[in-house]
Parts: sequence; C-alpha cells; structure tokens
Amino acid sequence: MKTLAGKTLFITGASRGIGHAIAMRAARDGANVVIAAKTAEAHPKLPGTIYTAAKDIESAGGRALPVLVDVRDEAQVNEAVDEAVRVFGAIDVLVNNASAISLTSTLGTPMKRYDLMHGINVRGAFACMRACAPHLAKSENPHVLTLSPPLTLAPKWYGPHVAYTISKMNMSLLTLGWAEEFRAEGIACNALWPRTLIATAAVQNLLGGDEMVARSRKPEIVADAAHAVLTRPSRECTGNFFIDEDVLRSEGVTDLARYAMDASVEPLVDLFLE
Repeated sequence: MKTLAGKTLFITGASRGIGHAIAMRAARDGANVVIAAKTAEAHPKLPGTIYTAAKDIESAGGRALPVLVDVRDEAQVNEAVDEAVRVFGAIDVLVNNASAISLTSTLGTPMKRYDLMHGINVRGAFACMRACAPHLAKSENPHVLTLSPPLTLAPKWYGPHVAYTISKMNMSLLTLGWAEEFRAEGIACNALWPRTLIATAAVQNLLGGDEMVARSRKPEIVADAAHAVLTRPSRECTGNFFIDEDVLRSEGVTDLARYAMDASVEPLVDLFLE
C-alpha cells in the first residue's frame, strides 16, 4: 500500500486551499506536516491559519508543526527547516505550493505586485529547496513537488498577464533544473498542475466569485494526485510535469465527478492548458 506514514512533509502555503488539502491527505496516512505559511491570524476573506490547519491535521491522524514563514525571507525559511528537523528528525518531502497571482497587463502590474509574485513564486521555491535539499538527500524516498504548469512558449499565455506567467514558468524551469541537478542523489523533482479550475480563495476572490467556484473542482483532486506522485519511487519519477487527472487515471481512478463542486456543470480548464 502506498503511504506517507511517518514521513515529514514541508508544505508552503498549507494553511488553506490546495496546500491544506495535500497536508490533510498526508495526515490521514499518519504523516508529519510542517505548515509553513504566513497567516497566523484569521483573515476576513481568506479562511484558515497555520494553527487551524495544525488542528485539522492532528484531527486527521497526523502530527503538525505550524511555523510562521514568509518564504521570501531566507532567514525565516532556514529557521523553519531547522525547527522541522529538530521536531521530526528529517524532511522527506518539500511541496512548493505558496503562490501569488495577479492576472494583469504590464501597465496594470505595479512593481510591488511584480516583486510579490516573483518573490513568493520563484524566490520562495528556490529558498525552500536550498534549505531542504541537504535533508532530502538523507531520505529513503525524497520528493520535491512544485505546483506549477507544464512549460510552454505559447504567446497567448504571456500576452495578457506576462508578469504572472513568467513567475509560474520560472517555477517550472526550477523543476526542470532540479530534476537534473539532484538526479544522482535520488531526489525526485516534479511539477503538478490541475486540469481545471480549483475551488480556492484565488478563484473566489480574483477569478469570478461563486459562478467560477461552481465550475471548479475540489482541492482534493490535486491532493490525491500529489499523494500518488509522492509515494512513487523517487529514482524512477523525476523531471515530470504532471496534470492531476492524468495522474489519477494512471492510478486507476476513473470517476472524477466526485471532485466537482457542482456536478451539473462542466468544470473550466485551468490557465496554461488547452
């Protein structure tokens, strides 16, 4: 049976959304989860904090370590990784989930927003990898999973919101580079992206509200796909740009309707996919 029991996962942005769903799936196996996120107090539009996520994880059967981290801050990342190793003794999995989004044109993107996206999406992922890699190298089945899309040079994905697009593509380029750099050490480095919109705060608050949420899938589809990837042999599974539903089909899952927010409508295909 594929399981993450006893494994330690360092998940960025795990206080809500996809990161929280991945954490909960691991918790049901009995995993240790480091919740590396920057929400310590409840936000009126963003449900969940590192502390509520910790309670959820422990209720599901896992062990949780909530750590207040801004992934743009190297010192905070390093301290969080050190604390994770002190508490759990190891890091077996890094999930680069934290992300900022702004679907704006060049003139519509203030430099502060540009810096935020590239600081969280690219710098944050890189900083976490630098801090976690020495510990991952000691694991029996180390994995790095980055929530970013398959690489593309199709102009239609760059023209409308180039700043956001290049930040996500840079996350994918990191995956491509890491897969090669850490191949000899057996650290699997893969990317995962949803086929459809996922019902997260970003969809609710930025991409169209309730109507778009209804045409989305639940975060659990990404979590189940992530679990399938993270339990594969690391030396046999690296350098891939996975799509959630393709991963599940390869695992024998044929009924995807249970992941729909509203089974009466067709879910919308996500950005960067045809």
